[in-house]
Amino acid sequence: MAQALKIDAELRETRGKNAARRLRRSGRIPAVVYGGGGSAVSVAVDPRQVAPVLYSEAGHTSILTMEVKGSETARVMLRDWQTEPIHGSLLHLDFVRVTRDTRLRVKVPIHVTGEAQGVKVQGGIFEFVLREVEIECLPDEIPEHISVDVTDLTIGRNIRVAHLPVSPKVKVLTDPDRVVAHVVALKVEEEKPAVEGVEAAAPAEPELIRKGKAEEEAGEEAEKEKESKS
Repeated sequence: MAQALKIDAELRETRGKNAARRLRRSGRIPAVVYGGGGSAVSVAVDPRQVAPVLYSEAGHTSILTMEVKGSETARVMLRDWQTEPIHGSLLHLDFVRVTRDTRLRVKVPIHVTGEAQGVKVQGGIFEFVLREVEIECLPDEIPEHISVDVTDLTIGRNIRVAHLPVSPKVKVLTDPDRVVAHVVALKVEEEKPAVEGVEAAAPAEPELIRKGKAEEEAGEEAEKEKESKS
């Protein structure tokens, strides 16, 4: 399952844009905790505790233990977040409470191991098409990732979602026919051979132009003959 991490929080008494700005200047950011049969609670958290979770591969599926000073301790997951558009700093966080007996729908990453025979021996190209799948399971059964061995993949063969090794306690929701990875042949463009000693034929002169030139030359000859007789 995803690693359980701890995050500290404090109840937030004041709300609004001005209060949020003051909170951020103090080094914390506003957040809200809801779901799990409890009421929504406004809290303040240290973004430095959350950032490593948010930007890690398993961050979106990590179970966090949130300790709210003077209030509850709850198991939560990140549900949503807002960032500053220019610098990317965290502005606001949404956490949802999770209970051990409630099944969750989450997306988990896929890892591939090994070197495909279609690449190593046949010189093909390995393509990693689908990098995560959606699953449903209890919080404690959420895997950090799903690993699949691609060593036996040869050119023309593929691994589909249905082939992924998952626990019987995990239900995969992604279409089982979707391709996860495959090996394709390297496409080589055929070059047309140049023919030696053959020069490109000059474009044919239009018939109308040739005819016009002939008539012009005939007219000049007739004019010269007339002048010689006179």
